Amino acid sequence: MGGSGSKAKGVWPFSGSGAGGDSAGDGNEQSLARLKGSRSATPFIFTRRSSLYYDEDGDLAHEFYEETVVTKNGRKKSKLKRIQKNLIPQGIVKLDHPCIHVDFPIVLCEV
Repeated sequence: MGGSGSKAKGVWPFSGSGAGGDSAGDGNEQSLARLKGSRSATPFIFTRRSSLYYDEDGDLAHEFYEETVVTKNGRKKSKLKRIQKNLIPQGIVKLDHPCIHVDFPIVLCEV
């Protein structure tokens, strides 16, 4: 139940070999040696996809709302209507501080 990953075997991003399961005999030293091996993958992430959007005026925000006035039984009531059209995503943003990748295969701290 539930996994969102594909069932096909992929390539482990930080190891020199395929996605095959590592045996229990492998230590952190071997994982680190494989990390420094032929593939020069880095465990750090320097960019990410932004969750901000530009609207028609060039304003930048997560969500945009428009105030509308509704007249019901002679009473005026203002409501906020969420704008979802004509928004442009900000795109890829450089991080101020690099983060460690989620799939980094080495235990950094054991308590």
